[in-house]
Amino acid sequence: MNLTKNLKNSTSVTEFLLLGLGNLKGLEFLFFLLFLVIYMVTMVGNILIIVLVVFDHSLHTPMYFFLGNLSCLEICYSSSIVPKMLAGLLHQSTTISIAGCMTQYYFFGFLAVTECYLLAAMSYDRYVAICKPLLYLTLMDSKVCFQLAAGSWLNGLMVVNLTIYLMQQLTFCGPNTIDHFFCDYRPLLKLSCSDTYMMELITTFLAGLCSLPPFVLTLASYGYIILAILRIPSNVGRQKAFSTCSSHLIVVSVFYGTIIIVYLIPKTEVLSNANKIFSLFYIILTPLLNPIIYSLRNKEVKNALRRAILKFFVYKSVV
Repeated sequence: MNLTKNLKNSTSVTEFLLLGLGNLKGLEFLFFLLFLVIYMVTMVGNILIIVLVVFDHSLHTPMYFFLGNLSCLEICYSSSIVPKMLAGLLHQSTTISIAGCMTQYYFFGFLAVTECYLLAAMSYDRYVAICKPLLYLTLMDSKVCFQLAAGSWLNGLMVVNLTIYLMQQLTFCGPNTIDHFFCDYRPLLKLSCSDTYMMELITTFLAGLCSLPPFVLTLASYGYIILAILRIPSNVGRQKAFSTCSSHLIVVSVFYGTIIIVYLIPKTEVLSNANKIFSLFYIILTPLLNPIIYSLRNKEVKNALRRAILKFFVYKSVV
């Protein structure tokens, strides 16, 4: 997709100025260090999960197949936005070309939609495992897992291709200042000289279509899971299961809740000013929490990590 060619002759603006997180009252460097550490931990945690899932045969199950997909997504998701945001924190603001801005939004939109459907697929996998254990191997065979994962990625691609096509029809005559830390579509619409009414209707509809159904499916799956847990006779077993489910639900609720607030609730001045904070939750927080909540607290993953470390030191001692 040649974004530059489509935009070159339709606008007098050649680049945008990202204002970042706004006036942090001299705390920019502290926030830079904080987000840099979070980004590095996010990268290391998700890369570690991918390596373990690929190379440890005990993790070749549907649950960890989806976790590997989620970790790959989180790496790309964070990397599409956070590095530019870190540069903005160091310089108080940063510039980005129109083509670069559209490209950043393209990957952000693609990966955000994919995550919605992937989280729903993961919740369905857990529902089948807990509520229909005797049918688990039949209902969640390799073909079904591949179809669910591929469907999640393809849905993300289809939705963002339509959105980016509409955005390429916009013209930008100035000003070119985006009061945000990345190229989100609402700040871009504010800068456009075009009539954006139809664009806003379509994108709001698509946002609802991509977030509400998988969110409802996820909640329904965990609702059935909780009912199944309540029937567990052992108090220890119930507490352990509830601990895992509550952690998953917290991450899912933070991700979906902030996306719904940012993209579906009508904008007021107060919510508009809070959008940056809400955006930080699903861009910074969930990619950090997902590997911790879904994997690194899991006993099987811990055992796989111990085996990997042991093999590494054995190999080093032999060499």
